[in-house]
Amino acid sequence: MNTMTDDIYLEMTYHHGRAIAGYLYLPRQEGDKVARSREVSPSLVVDYAADGRAIGIEIISPSLVSVDDLNRLLAELHHETLSDKELAPLLAS
Repeated sequence: MNTMTDDIYLEMTYHHGRAIAGYLYLPRQEGDKVARSREVSPSLVVDYAADGRAIGIEIISPSLVSVDDLNRLLAELHHETLSDKELAPLLAS
């Protein structure tokens, strides 16, 4: 079975109430694994599946990443941009 999830969601990791890392999950197929990664800035790394699809964005330093930064990268990867509400956990970092 090769099911696809269209869900895009943000997961943040906190330590003592402060965001220390995040991951923006992009649409993926069942069984997708990271085959390669590309650093696009000191704070952002894009993970790709074996077939070249971007499947996630690692947010290494949340306090250094803005909504605009993330939305520019999403547009470059041919994904819809996200609203401030959808990225609220990032804004709180």
